[in-house]
Amino acid sequence: MNIVAIAGSTIPSDTANSIQVMKACSALAQLGHELTLIVPGNPQSEIENLKSHYGLQTDFPIEWLTSSSRRMFTWRSVRRARTLNPDILYTWFPQSAVFGLLHNIPTIFEIHIQPTGFAGPAWQRAFAKINRRKRLVSITQALIDVLDRNYNIRLKPDEVVIAPNGVDLERFASLPSTPELARQKLNFPSSPTVMCTGHLYAGRGADLFLALAKSLPQAHFVWVGGRPDDVATWKGRAENQNISNITFTGFIPNQNLPHYQSAADILLMPYSRSIMGSSGTADSASVASPMKMFEYMAAERAIVTADLPVIREVLNERNAVFCKPDNVGDWRLEIEKLLADETRRVELGNQAKETVKDFTWLARAEKILKNM
Repeated sequence: MNIVAIAGSTIPSDTANSIQVMKACSALAQLGHELTLIVPGNPQSEIENLKSHYGLQTDFPIEWLTSSSRRMFTWRSVRRARTLNPDILYTWFPQSAVFGLLHNIPTIFEIHIQPTGFAGPAWQRAFAKINRRKRLVSITQALIDVLDRNYNIRLKPDEVVIAPNGVDLERFASLPSTPELARQKLNFPSSPTVMCTGHLYAGRGADLFLALAKSLPQAHFVWVGGRPDDVATWKGRAENQNISNITFTGFIPNQNLPHYQSAADILLMPYSRSIMGSSGTADSASVASPMKMFEYMAAERAIVTADLPVIREVLNERNAVFCKPDNVGDWRLEIEKLLADETRRVELGNQAKETVKDFTWLARAEKILKNM
């Protein structure tokens, strides 16, 4: 099929939404479909190899479309898409999804967060009401429930697909067999390692991470990711508290993340009850499907996570350890127990690796397109 995708992400960048869009599009192309991605802005960047930057399995063409505003882009991108004669329009914009349906293009609309403002719910209601060939893709069941309960937005069951984020298992196939070997390759200290990967936005657990490092001096704490200003801020806080067993690496290209994650004995998802994204406009704690969760599972290491209901759509007590959000004592106790129990860590990692086989980007793309 000829698929035209429309997203609002800045390409290239280091944001989670940028990575997710590129992974989702790469999987569609990997299935053999002809795919073109349309995004706003200009292709001005020092990053030359997008496949390497995003850790993609397959290349696909990208078009950058300049526009006077984000609102105008949602319309102009559909106008451009029509010239490409798509069999399917795939978009993360409710406006573009509605415009696609009005032009009688079969449309897939993917959602990651509850609608915001006055116009957001209105556009999604319009998408739900238009009687055309369409599909709503949600990363969690919790998000579909929120749309129903809080916004009165409902679609027919066969128009909805629950498709959590995923992982490319190929990227985790040839990693060092033990954390110790992985640490040697990265020149990390040999001490037990507790790691978190991702940005340092509000609600991502950096405060908790710092407190845990201070209370567990026998372990090396590593935070992989974060923008330079944020990294500098948190490094300064660690220094002010005389915490010497902590490392902030800053941004690491997505293709290299598996090597870092495999160096951990324990991988953390220290989310708060409120999680803000890069835009800072919406709380995703109740509806999120973190990409790093699937990477952690593929890395075959023990996972300790905040006990948020939406996380339990994927994880359970057989493949992860759950802690009360923001409760330092609870997290310290569970991490201490795991550091002292290698057998338990290995069991959790093995089970997580087995579970994640059902959550590849490729399987996700197949599920989304089935009977479309």
